[in-house]
Amino acid sequence: MSSRVAVKICGLTSPQTVEWAVSAGAAYVGFVSFPRSPRHLSHDEIAALAQAVPFGVAKVALTVDADDTALDALLAAAAIDVLQLHGHESPTRVAEVKARYGLPVMKAVGVADAEDLAALDSYLPVADMILLDAKPPKGADLPGGNGLAFDWRLIEGRDWSKPWMLAGGLTSDTVAEAIRLTGARQVDVSSGVESAPGMKDPTRIAAFIRAAQAARG
Repeated sequence: MSSRVAVKICGLTSPQTVEWAVSAGAAYVGFVSFPRSPRHLSHDEIAALAQAVPFGVAKVALTVDADDTALDALLAAAAIDVLQLHGHESPTRVAEVKARYGLPVMKAVGVADAEDLAALDSYLPVADMILLDAKPPKGADLPGGNGLAFDWRLIEGRDWSKPWMLAGGLTSDTVAEAIRLTGARQVDVSSGVESAPGMKDPTRIAAFIRAAQAARG
């Protein structure tokens, strides 16, 4: 493969972390609007950080089962390029969000076994991008960012009609193998570049992006 893998650094919480991600070559930066997450930001905080993102780097807002009132407030405050729906949103809800706001929508699908991949197909007609993430364990507080990986062999040799991104427990030590097995051209990381929950590490961010961009599927 000739083109480099695009990397999304999610869960950024300060101007410094945005600078680290952008300087290291991130194609996407992600901001979390979900109060139970250690990476949660208010709408005003997301707006301030989004203003610091240079042109050409996509600004992604992660929400979890947010209603129209919450999304209205978020998007009134912040200039966001992509909405990431990381909850139990149905295909109908994804279509509603896309129609209401006119923004590209990325739908996260939790994967633990082959049966979970069947759910993915129902989102292809309505989502602009699919995020394949590890399904959280029962009772988990967070739908993502848990540092868990799924069996990448489940999607080995697979491709879909919409762009897709691989997430779930990736680190600088594992991302190249994940790309080789799955053929992913886009990857997402949050906890894998942290020194503690919600605390991004510049060295880990740089190492992850280097490893991903040097990988070949």
